[in-house]
Formats: sequence, structure tokens, C-alpha cells
Amino acid sequence: MASSSSLLGLAASLALLSLFTPSSCFDPTAISYNDSKVALSWQSGSATWYGAPTGAGPDDNGGGCGFKNVNLPPFSAMTSCGNHNLFKGGKGCGSCYYIKCLGHPACSGKPSHITITDLCDGGICLDAPFHFDMSGIAFGSMSYPGRSNELRHAGRLAVEFARVPCQYPGRTISFHVEQGSNPNYFAVLIEYEDGEGDLNQVEIMESRSRNWVTMRESWGAIYRLDTSHPLNAPFSIRLTDDKNRKLVARNVIPANWRPNTVYRSVVQYS
Repeated sequence: MASSSSLLGLAASLALLSLFTPSSCFDPTAISYNDSKVALSWQSGSATWYGAPTGAGPDDNGGGCGFKNVNLPPFSAMTSCGNHNLFKGGKGCGSCYYIKCLGHPACSGKPSHITITDLCDGGICLDAPFHFDMSGIAFGSMSYPGRSNELRHAGRLAVEFARVPCQYPGRTISFHVEQGSNPNYFAVLIEYEDGEGDLNQVEIMESRSRNWVTMRESWGAIYRLDTSHPLNAPFSIRLTDDKNRKLVARNVIPANWRPNTVYRSVVQYS
């Protein structure tokens, strides 16, 4: 018969093991918000779709925000271009919305969760104050089950949408050092910020320095710094959102950093 100390040790081991049990993949269509706790402000807009019917939009699974592989988790092809009022010159990159279609028999009325990853810069996107040019997957997700093709054949739809906090369970803010970066030119793509604030400022601090230097928007969610002297790594990066909340990723870019590499921080907006 096992001793009480052995049983306690086994229980502790099982509890510890449970902490490392892999979770299921993040499903952005499964996010829900309690309307009694989060007041959703619904607005009217319009929506179309582009790319492959069951694709993520752009042929290269990228887009005007600079995000890569938007067909894969955590975006999982639930993505959209936004016109200028949604893209906001790049500050709207990564913004999350609930969106539901109206007035078509295939519309379920159930909101889908999408992320802005691209810019719609002309044509039909200029015909309404707020227009979403969605991926084929995202557009079809607004339908009743089995009727996504019917909805995609409808073309342009009237929609209602609401800004919601982004949620990336198990992920911290990541920094993708862009191809072409070198000691005198440093460009970084910022990804996976929780919450609903748009980035208002990005700053960088070199090793052995106490000075924060403002990076300028390059394009989309990519920020850059050009310098006349070689930068000294490791680098810390400070983010400020439009609610003036600051978050510091200390020494997130290591001394031996390389272009085209992702560096994950240990910080996240709550």
C-alpha cells in the first residue's frame, strides 16, 4: 500500500503535468463577449470579399499591414482589408472587430470575429464611410452553416460591425525584425497586442543607453529607425497606445539579432 507521502507526491506530479498539457488551437471564430460587461458599439458599413473563396485574401497570405501567414493561427484567415477609416494609415493594423451581415437570406446574423490585416485603397472601398473587403473565409463565415458559397455569390453586403478587444491566448507581443535590417537601419513588425488600443508611439533604447528614441512608421504595422551610427544591441522597445498606456519589452531584441527573425517578448497588454 502506498504511503501518504507517496500519494501526495503523485498528486503534485499530476498537477504539475497538467500545467504543460497542450491546449487546443486558438479559434478566432469562437471568441465571445458578454454584452453586459463589454458594451458593443455597433455601426453600419458594407462588405465585399477578395482572393480565393476559401482563402485568407492576398495570394501571398500577407497584406498591407506586413503580417505574415495570415492563413495560419492566430489569424486563421479571419481577416479583412479596411478602407482608410479602418486602416488609419497603418494604426488600424491588427484591430479586431465583430461583423455580421444583414438583408440576405444566407446571413446568419451571428457576428464573426475578424482582424484588419490589409488596406482597401480604391474602387468600391471608397463608396461607404466604413468598408471591409474580407477574405473569402471570413466573408463566408457570416452565413448559416452550409450557405457560405451562396453568401459569397451575393457580392456586396450591408453589415454591422463593432470594435472589440483583440485576444491572443497564450501569446505575448512579438517583434519580427524585417529583412534588410542592419546596424544602421532597423525595422520591426509588431504583432499580437491584446486589447483595443491602437499603437500611438514606438520607441527603442540601445544597450548602455538611457534614452528612448522614437521610431517612425514605415508602412502598416512596421516601424523603422535610420541612424548615422551603428546601433548597439540588445534593444528594448517601448509601446504607447492611444490610451497612453505604456509597455516596455526589456532587451527583447538580443545582441546577436538577425533579420527575418521573430523575437517574442514576455509582456502583453492586459
